[in-house]
Amino acid sequence: RTGHERLAVLAGAVDWILGKQHEAAARETTEDGKRRENRRYQDAVLALSKAFALASGSDEARALRDEVGFFQTVRVAVVKSADTTGLSGADREFAIQQILDRAVVSTEIVDILAAAGITTPDISILSDEFLAEVQQLQRKNLALEALRKLLNDEIRSRSKTNVVETKRFSERLEAAIARYHTNAISTVEVMQELIELAKDVRAARQRGAEEGLTEDEIAFYDALAENESAVEAMGNDALKLIAHELLVSLQGNVTVDWSRRESARARMRVLVKRILRKHGYPPDMQDAAVQTVLRQAEALSTSWVA
Repeated sequence: RTGHERLAVLAGAVDWILGKQHEAAARETTEDGKRRENRRYQDAVLALSKAFALASGSDEARALRDEVGFFQTVRVAVVKSADTTGLSGADREFAIQQILDRAVVSTEIVDILAAAGITTPDISILSDEFLAEVQQLQRKNLALEALRKLLNDEIRSRSKTNVVETKRFSERLEAAIARYHTNAISTVEVMQELIELAKDVRAARQRGAEEGLTEDEIAFYDALAENESAVEAMGNDALKLIAHELLVSLQGNVTVDWSRRESARARMRVLVKRILRKHGYPPDMQDAAVQTVLRQAEALSTSWVA
């Protein structure tokens, strides 16, 4: 088989596994049960691989090497299609061993998507062309997992620039996936929700320019506008002015270790409160706004003092 044909087979296998695991998880009534069913294949192949390693010197094991290798390759692809930041120690050990043994071809979810029918290379910005192709894929389970992972990665990449926006997008993603896992919405419906979210994530990159603010200023604007009542009470222009002043003042007073020293944090807290009071930010909303502004300052200050 050619490389593309192998990837096409792999795409079909991953899609089938994801579908079966979702169906099994949907029948479970507890979170532990759902988690177990969503890992059933991964755990089974992990156990198989350990058994194979123990018996690898035997003729019987050597005869099954290709089959075991296929199961391992599918497992790697399934794991890569999911969020891998919380891998267990056993998973990490397994992945490292595979790399050392060179037994499994390293296959990114993007490669598998290409074999499944995606032709556009422009996935990094979740372009309309890419989203349209994902929506039309026949292997819906694979498409859903790929889009979820790409979205999650894109949202996380923004966590160092805009904490409020990251939180808002993360909550939307988690809520959509949660409804899907409880069968409240279908695969097609959750795909549509994620596509709309992807478009909003992409549009968020342009918000600063549209509002006449820098990326850092829009981050502080979001911190101030997280409470919608503040927007209604003060209006966009006033919040933009405060956001600009916060950025200039905080940037001018930040030190390398300010977030770790309580005295420095207290000084920054006073600075933020003074600016909010000066511009008439609603008193009953100030404490929450100060905390959010400081979290935002923490995220941005690394680049300020670099």
